[in-house]
Amino acid sequence: MKKRLVSLLLVLMLLLPAVSFATDYFPLADTKTLSVLTSANSLGPQDKAKQLIYERLFASTNVTVDWTCYVDDQFVEKRNLALSRVNSMPDVVLNADMGILDLLRYAKQGVIIPVEDLIDQYMPNLSAVLEEAPSYRSLITAPDGHIYSFPWIEQLGVGKTAIQAIGGMPFINKTWLDELGLEMPTTTDEFVAVLEAFKENDPAGNGDTLPMGFIINGGNEDLGFILGAFGYGDNPDHTMVSNEGEVIYSAVQDGYKEGIAWLNSLQEKGLIDPESYTHNWESMAAKGNAGRYGVFFGWDNYGIPGSYSNEYVPLPALAGPTGIKNAVRGSGSADGGFQVGRAVITAACDDVELAARWIDQMYDPMFSIQANWGTYGEEGAANIFELNDEGMLVHLAIPEGISNWEARVAQMVGGPLAVLDSYYGVYSTCPPDALERMGYVESYVGDMIYDMVYPNVFYSQDDATRLYQIETDIQSYTNQKKADWILNGGVDAEWDAYLTQLDELGLSEYIAIKQKYLDAYLAQ
Repeated sequence: MKKRLVSLLLVLMLLLPAVSFATDYFPLADTKTLSVLTSANSLGPQDKAKQLIYERLFASTNVTVDWTCYVDDQFVEKRNLALSRVNSMPDVVLNADMGILDLLRYAKQGVIIPVEDLIDQYMPNLSAVLEEAPSYRSLITAPDGHIYSFPWIEQLGVGKTAIQAIGGMPFINKTWLDELGLEMPTTTDEFVAVLEAFKENDPAGNGDTLPMGFIINGGNEDLGFILGAFGYGDNPDHTMVSNEGEVIYSAVQDGYKEGIAWLNSLQEKGLIDPESYTHNWESMAAKGNAGRYGVFFGWDNYGIPGSYSNEYVPLPALAGPTGIKNAVRGSGSADGGFQVGRAVITAACDDVELAARWIDQMYDPMFSIQANWGTYGEEGAANIFELNDEGMLVHLAIPEGISNWEARVAQMVGGPLAVLDSYYGVYSTCPPDALERMGYVESYVGDMIYDMVYPNVFYSQDDATRLYQIETDIQSYTNQKKADWILNGGVDAEWDAYLTQLDELGLSEYIAIKQKYLDAYLAQ
């Protein structure tokens, strides 16, 4: 009986296909269909079936897609609704915008499936990425050992020189400095004098000059970087790491209080655009495109000032009243550009091998590069690339009258994808504006006085849930007080009550959870 059983197992093993990375899987002999939910920027195309990158993907795979697409500012709500409908869930969610808590919650509910075996069996492109850069496998692996999503990875430099090391930068109008005979400011006192000169001399004309503008709590357009003149500075999640490996909440430091009071003094002098507390990116960019800003905060010097972009250069990290000078880094930037939950496969998918192999095409280096920035050969479009005779994607100059972002968002699809540093010079050139921005980041490296940033870590579901609960309250309160104090003053009088309120909202527990995961990260 045992011999018969062994013989039967041997026969079955011979009959079953071996697990291997098939090179001839695509294109399929017969068309198959996947249902896919995704998002798109409001400035980009909404009909994904007609987007050139996806048309080429269909041609190479023979996989048709039943697309459902929502504008990105509506997407999360629509995504959650779609994933609550068991009988009509999509097979795949692209641009899923899922954080750790989303992934763990949906995994526990059985809405999305673990994909680590699919990666190992059916996804040679993603497997090659994880082999070349193995740290990313740990970043996408949950504490239970499963992988529930496919990431977005963009490498452009490393560590302190990575393009993402600094988020929003201050840019100053060098043309105005030269016209007024002013030197580049290097201290907070010199900076105030320059803003006052901008206001008094009105270089924009007709009283249109706005000495400084930002979007309060607005990501890259926020002014947290300039608070580095008073200590740790500030970044969007207010989380930093001391050189002793201690988690710091920036918005409770004495230097933060001093910096906020200083900013209020600029507000009282009329040196800040009064709409900095209410306007959005589009309205800020409109003022920048009219040549009104002396200083603004943003990712680069292209989008906000538009045709005036060549007049702006990065403002150096300023030395504050005590001589502190700190170029403020963003959390999670040590790994370059990274998001854990860019795509998922749902439990509704009947052909998970097909879904995995189709998603894996997006990790082909040539596809990833185009998905991240844009494509080539599209008629009537401001193409991002041309394909040279060697088969390499070469960046093209963006025509005048359109920003880099507007050109890219018209063609890019956002992921999942991976662009590694090793791809440049092999599959594509490096984006010229990225090289320029990396030069800006490098100019700040000497002033990055803190060696670490808070890393990308994968929390347990309980800890992720608790962090989210606390963060929702403390972020809202911190951001509200930040805007109120800069606009109206009162930080000194209200500081003790503010600290008490944050403690009641759970700040100490929040820091303790963060510290636990930082300690584990450092121990590795």
